[in-house]
Amino acid sequence: MKTHFLPTQAWRRRGLHVMAMVLAILVLFLIDTATRYEVAVSVFYTVVILAMAHVLALRGLMLLTGSCIALTWLSFFITNYGDQRAGLINMLISTMAILITGYLACRAETARAAAHDAQARLMRISRIHSLEGLTTSIAHELNQPLAAIVTSGHACQRWMAQDPPRLDKAGQALDRILGDADRASGIIARVRRLSQGAPASTRPFVFNAEVREVLALSQAEMQRLGIAMRADLAAGLPLALADPVQIQQVIANLLLNAMEALALVATPRRTLRIETLQLQDKLVLRVTDGGPGLPAGAQEQVFEPFWTTKHEGIGVGLSISRSIVEANGGQIWAEPHAPGGAVFAFSVPVAPAEGKA
Repeated sequence: MKTHFLPTQAWRRRGLHVMAMVLAILVLFLIDTATRYEVAVSVFYTVVILAMAHVLALRGLMLLTGSCIALTWLSFFITNYGDQRAGLINMLISTMAILITGYLACRAETARAAAHDAQARLMRISRIHSLEGLTTSIAHELNQPLAAIVTSGHACQRWMAQDPPRLDKAGQALDRILGDADRASGIIARVRRLSQGAPASTRPFVFNAEVREVLALSQAEMQRLGIAMRADLAAGLPLALADPVQIQQVIANLLLNAMEALALVATPRRTLRIETLQLQDKLVLRVTDGGPGLPAGAQEQVFEPFWTTKHEGIGVGLSISRSIVEANGGQIWAEPHAPGGAVFAFSVPVAPAEGKA
């Protein structure tokens, strides 16, 4: 079971917020108690609740609301001067205001948590959707090392069956079997990394290496569709700073979208170009396809949730890709490509540490 700790700076900010809340409540209580019944100072507890709505969780908001109501009533009973009837009316009005504000704050917190969970589920769906489009490639990639293992195994048996056994040749066959088994294990590891819904883990990584891994998984599907792919990966790039697994997911989404677009046009137009480059303190990946292109004015709409040009699409892949890229400090955009097709590109920050890819 994993335990998650907030960073020290976050704990300090949270502590300052709580201290400010306690001080504000104490000041309001003293002023409310020191003034006459007719002065409804306690209604300002609603401001404290609204200010803490983005800091406290649901249980904390409920506790804060209950505490403010209790202090309002306590202040009423220990105040000894003024019109008590007017004070009772003010207390009831303040209580209702605090209760309503607390209820709305709790509803907002519940909605925010539900939206966060829904986004996480959509991200998981998007990962699975991308992997579905790469199933043929994965099978093709695994079939090669498995077939080589079988071939090397039969060769090893033949060398061992000779009289005398050719142990040197058999050993070479076993080495090939181990090498191919490692290749198959690496393919499975790449697929597992893409399918996992792990939280973001930002670290420096070789940008081109992550691009090549996704291209390796996509190669067989491109061959099946007759897509001519050209990869122009710039040499000497510095290390990128982001979550490499999430960045691979974005690359896979863009490749999948490009392949689906190219499947709609004639084979001669099925061209795909992948390029990486550096623009100041950002690394950029561009995916250019020769497909039908984007509708007029759709460069921004394509990244909106549930907006899609596909008959069977659900419109979450590019929206989630934008969320991932922006969460990692980058940007994503689309633009038309002449004479036909579209360009999808995104950027990620360069790692501060020196390094070349």
